Amino acid sequence: MDPYHILDKYYSDNPELKHVLITHSQSVADKAEAIALTHPELEVDVEFIRQAALLHDIGIFLTDAPGIHCYGQHPYIAHGYLGADILRSEGFPRHALVCERHTGTGLSLDLIRERNLPLPQRGMKPISIEEQVICFADKFFSKSHIDREKSVDQARKSLLRFGNEGVEIFDNWCKLFL
Repeated sequence: MDPYHILDKYYSDNPELKHVLITHSQSVADKAEAIALTHPELEVDVEFIRQAALLHDIGIFLTDAPGIHCYGQHPYIAHGYLGADILRSEGFPRHALVCERHTGTGLSLDLIRERNLPLPQRGMKPISIEEQVICFADKFFSKSHIDREKSVDQARKSLLRFGNEGVEIFDNWCKLFL
């Protein structure tokens, strides 16, 4: 499986967005792979981590986020499940779960309902260790500032919009992965 081939299929007509996406996704993949290699006791599938991290944001082109060259019709928060739909249609259901479950520290069905989020009515929290590692690594990189990595404190602060539960999960991941 070649993640770049799949990205080319969906991003060849928007080079600005493709640059943002690939730069961001490579940063996430590098950090996730480093975590996996530093923690062999986690027994993660390193090849899958790299592939899935490169594809985790494939759905952003379908969203409306002009600041990062996205001119789609859906709200940005929908990019995870939209990307999951793409990867399922491409025949990669395991990779699709990473897309669907990486927003914040994952979104519970209760949170989706409480906040009336424009998302399918199902839980979207990372379950496998690979999903968790990629979700964690993603918290250190923004698509609006692709040239820098956030500190632990900056990443923690950016999670506050999802509530204290997200910060607690992030703190537990810090203990496990750093």
